[in-house]
This record gives sequence, structure tokens and C-alpha cells, in this order.
Amino acid sequence: MPDQDAVPGEEPAPGGGAAPEERPAGAGLGETDREILAIENLQWKYQGAKEMEIRRRLGLSPTRYYQRLNVLIDTRAALEHDPMLVARLRRQRGDL
Repeated sequence: MPDQDAVPGEEPAPGGGAAPEERPAGAGLGETDREILAIENLQWKYQGAKEMEIRRRLGLSPTRYYQRLNVLIDTRAALEHDPMLVARLRRQRGDL
């Protein structure tokens, strides 16, 4: 019986259908991780606008978003994807 979640014409994800966000460390960035970095590259004019965009684009609470962001900026994949952004975020976090 075919997989109900499979998309026609697409290969199943390696590891038994794990979502791209659940890849092991060093396997590249998933779509959600790229979206998180893209949101961090934006400038916000109004208070609360960033939190609204986080919920709209990602469906995450701001708390969960920042938890993921802090883990993400420690990865090699994020550093390779956007080294200047990751360095800035690490500095803002207090890393030297």
C-alpha cells in the first residue's frame, strides 16, 4: 500500500520519512531553519511585528522560536549559510 503522506514524484526523506527539520546535526539546514535566519535578517518597524510574523510564517510561539534560534546559531550549517548574520547573533547573545 503506498504511503499516504508521500507526494507524487518526490523521493521519501532519508531515515524513514523524517521531516527536513529533524535532520542530524551537520546535515544542512531545513526549511524552518532557513526561515528563522531569514526572519532574523529583517528589520522591524513596530513593536510586536516580529512576533506576529514568527507566528504567521512558522506557526511557532516566540519562546519556541528563540529556543530554536539559540540552538541554530551554534551549528556549522547555519554559519556556512550566513556567516555574517550568525556572527552578529552570537555577539548579541554575548558570545565572544
